[in-house]
Amino acid sequence: MEISGSRRIAAPREQVWGALTSAEVLKSCVSGCEEMTGGPEKGFEAVVKQKIGPVSARFRGSIRLTNVVPGESYTITGRGKSRAAGIARGVADIRLSDVEGGTQLDYAVKADVGRKLAKLGRRLIDGLVVRMADSFFDGLQLAVEGPIEPAAPADVTEESDKKPGWFGRLMGKQKA
Repeated sequence: MEISGSRRIAAPREQVWGALTSAEVLKSCVSGCEEMTGGPEKGFEAVVKQKIGPVSARFRGSIRLTNVVPGESYTITGRGKSRAAGIARGVADIRLSDVEGGTQLDYAVKADVGRKLAKLGRRLIDGLVVRMADSFFDGLQLAVEGPIEPAAPADVTEESDKKPGWFGRLMGKQKA
C-alpha cells in the first residue's frame, strides 16, 4: 500500500523537526502506542497495541531514521512483530519546507503486512494504513500547534431584540 500527502503546520520548521525526532511526541502521535524509547541517532523501540478487524494484537518493533538531512528530511522505517497477528512494516519519506505562516510537511508512505494480517484482506489493511497515517499527522499537527482555541461567542443581544425563529413564528410568538 502506498499513500502520500502533505500538511501545513503553523509553526517554524525547526519546531516541526524537533517534534519529528522526539520519542515523546512520536509516542503521542502513534495511535495505540504504549511505549516508545530511544532517539533519532540509534533509533526507537516501540510497543503498539492495535485492533485490526477481528484481530487485536500488541506489536513490538523498531523504528529507524535514515537519509537524515537535519531540519529538512528523513526516511523513517518501522517494523513490528506480534505473535497474534504477524508482521507489519512501513517506510515513510518526510520532507519539510518553509511556507508562509509555517511549515509544509510532505510525506510518502509505503506499508506492508505479513502472515495472519495478510489474510485479513487488502481493503481492511489499506483502510487501516490510511487511518493510521491521518491519525499520526493529525497528532503531530496538534502536538506542534496546540489545541485550536474555540471562537469567542458573539455578543448576546437582549431577549427583546431577538426575532422569533421559524418555530416561534409558527407558534404565533411575536417580537416583544
